[in-house]
Amino acid sequence: MGWSRVVSLRFYNERRLVYLAIGVIFLYLSPLVILGEDAHIRVHDNLDSNLAWYKVLAGSGKMFGSLNAVIPQIINGLPRNAFGTEWSGIVMLYAYLPTMAAYTINQAITRIAAFFGMYLLLKKHFIDQKEWGLIRVGTALAFALTPFWPSGMLSTLGMPLALYAFLNIRNGERDIKNWLILVLLPLYSSFVLGFFFFLFAVGILWFTDVCRGKGWNLQFLGGVVLMTSIYMLVEYRLVSSFFLSSEPNSRDEYFHARLSMWRVLKLSVKNFLLGHTHVMTVHGLIILPLTFIALYAVCAKQQWKKEKRFLFLMALNLALSFWYAFWFYKGWVPVTKKFHFMDTFNFARFHFLRPLILYILFAQALRILWIHRVFSQKIAGIFILFQLAVLGGFNDEIIYHSKPSVKEFYAENVFKEINQYIARPQKEYRVASIGLHPAIAQYNGFYTLDTYNNFYPLSYKYRFRKIIEKELAKDHYIKEYFDTWGGRCYIFTAQLEKRYMIKKDSKRKLTNLQLNMKPFKEMGGEYIFSALPITNAKDNHLHFVKTFTSKDAAWKIYLYRVTL
Repeated sequence: MGWSRVVSLRFYNERRLVYLAIGVIFLYLSPLVILGEDAHIRVHDNLDSNLAWYKVLAGSGKMFGSLNAVIPQIINGLPRNAFGTEWSGIVMLYAYLPTMAAYTINQAITRIAAFFGMYLLLKKHFIDQKEWGLIRVGTALAFALTPFWPSGMLSTLGMPLALYAFLNIRNGERDIKNWLILVLLPLYSSFVLGFFFFLFAVGILWFTDVCRGKGWNLQFLGGVVLMTSIYMLVEYRLVSSFFLSSEPNSRDEYFHARLSMWRVLKLSVKNFLLGHTHVMTVHGLIILPLTFIALYAVCAKQQWKKEKRFLFLMALNLALSFWYAFWFYKGWVPVTKKFHFMDTFNFARFHFLRPLILYILFAQALRILWIHRVFSQKIAGIFILFQLAVLGGFNDEIIYHSKPSVKEFYAENVFKEINQYIARPQKEYRVASIGLHPAIAQYNGFYTLDTYNNFYPLSYKYRFRKIIEKELAKDHYIKEYFDTWGGRCYIFTAQLEKRYMIKKDSKRKLTNLQLNMKPFKEMGGEYIFSALPITNAKDNHLHFVKTFTSKDAAWKIYLYRVTL
């Protein structure tokens, strides 16, 4: 009777910890709810691109367009396939909800799923003792608070949930929930931004089992095949573009292999210690030292065999950082010339597995140090609190506070005034921006000749390049950036280089600008939105029209009209 009460108390305490963790997640997200458009969120690969894309797609009427459909608002006809599948949950959110409502709900869905995925994985397969509830819940909460890339959805943060289901199936468990997880996750994650690499790793696990004499386990293999097949159906636009399209696109000029071995080694260390912007793990201060202390404890106690999974994950974590950097080694050039898909597909992204691995290692390290009495349960809790505190400091509202808020970034009132001043239907003319992300104009309904997309016709890149060819010739840095990637099809200038967020309080002026406005005009371009005044506007066949700004906008827009 007494033992039963102790066990029930432990379960009750763990259950309370789960409720507390959910509360912390919603507290973490509260600035988005309270501030709305006044909130500060990530700009790179977020405000400057994806959020505008979702709005453009929703307003285009082409969400369910054919494989050959185009979005006329961008570059006179951006392929519909560049915006990905319509069967993605995040696309649906932005199609039917205001931007910040969709953004907040996406954050909540992703973080709650990440928490329960990691919690269930640890409880069932890694940290299974009843007394280790604090480690399970604390690690799962920390994982859920990592500053993931928002448009990635569950591409990385959904991996624990997928691994939980796969390990259950591998062990012969016949439960419909495991198969539902494998079926539903492809609807809220990306194949190329996470699960291709995860499924490859799971396939290696299945193959290893076969080689070790554990049988063919067709149910486990069937799970891999099922999930991969669903991704192929959901991502049918990607499949079509990659395998069926014959038209050269901007990805064909993406050249990654350019680093010396010394720079590869330095990049490996940087990635190992700091992670990557799209899969930030914030592990360097607390998690990394703890794992090395646990490694020392394993070696000192000669527990290699007992802790082989921990040792394997430690080695894999290091190997993934090296692989990420090694993918950019210039020695790959002969291979990429022979196999072009190695340039168009980013195989460096195997390091997207690291968030999953690092937080399993965090839990394993706490367990190892606990059972070897290096510290007590109370100290383990303190380390968890330290990690949560560090992650709390990476809340968007804190780290992006110096950046424009969502309202300031898109400056809808300013662009509405510009639209009213021009007083013509936006589809009748084209614009481009200088010192500003084109996504701002796109978000406000303008038809732009410039854009940020990593998949568009290569022929368009060449046409657009004629506009900026003199500016590119002045600066090797922006020339290489445009010519060997071109995802940012911007009006680059040698003076500004890669500065596209020139705020309204800037005192600078654009001088000695050399643009070729003839191809700009031929492509339908009539107006330039510049973040700075252009001192030699007449030399570029530009006429200054008017300045637009407001207290709610981060920018001052100098409107120029082409005079050709």
